[in-house]
Amino acid sequence: MFEVVLFEPEIPPNTGNIMRLCANTGCRLHLVRPLGFSLADKKLARACMDYRADVDYTLHDSWPQCSAALAGRRLYAVTTRGEVRYDAPRYQAGDAFVFGSETRGLGPAVLATFAPGQRVRLPMLPTSR
Repeated sequence: MFEVVLFEPEIPPNTGNIMRLCANTGCRLHLVRPLGFSLADKKLARACMDYRADVDYTLHDSWPQCSAALAGRRLYAVTTRGEVRYDAPRYQAGDAFVFGSETRGLGPAVLATFAPGQRVRLPMLPTSR
């Protein structure tokens, strides 16, 4: 299955929803500190529902620690600044998808650790307000 990496996530319900998704799909989750919330946050628990015990997740203190733990796997940065459409690569079991924080995305230093072909673009539709 796949690995999902949340780099410095900020919003507890978003992380809880992703935890639930990982529990239901068999994906492993990696959370890279600092987190913008406590893992005991009630909003995280509400979004994760009763799936928290079923989530295979690891906390990492830094991006270098996380990337070292994923050594040997193909890593894809999911970013609006990607050069490759998200549906172009032929993904394989064990691939890891790295998502940045909700407000900042992946910073330039982290993004620079990915080759251009490993930066997949997830188009964001404009919102009407």
